[in-house]
Amino acid sequence: MIHIKNSQRKIAINIPEMTADLQSLLNALKYPDFDISVLITTNTTIRAYNRDYRDKDKATDILSFPYHPELIAGKRIKVKEPEDKNLGDLIISAEYVTKDAQELKVTFEQRMKRLLVHGVCHLLNYDHIDDADWRRMRAKEGFLLKKINYQSKL
Repeated sequence: MIHIKNSQRKIAINIPEMTADLQSLLNALKYPDFDISVLITTNTTIRAYNRDYRDKDKATDILSFPYHPELIAGKRIKVKEPEDKNLGDLIISAEYVTKDAQELKVTFEQRMKRLLVHGVCHLLNYDHIDDADWRRMRAKEGFLLKKINYQSKL
């Protein structure tokens, strides 16, 4: 099940489109019946999460909290119990996405799609700590962006 909560009110969020994109990502990953939760919030709220969970006292665009932190990127999740069908949680600041989109000269929707893919990759434990990791993650992101008809190179 896909659960999206929009706790901010300043920026319009197309929840049906975001839900469809997430389902397309889950389908492409061959996890069509897995759960994922997304909280759309403000810079103030994401800053608090970033401070409390990452010791970084600043706003950011997206935070990822994988349900399977032991998963090796590129490996399949082994479902042993029904609750194992959970990828995890994403927190996204709509304010930060708006600022990023303006700086990158893309639409809010394009930036949001890119961040959803990035966040889902992090839920699957892809990262970009070193060059090899970055290349692996970038390849996975490219594959997934095509699945949601992403139209920008950013």
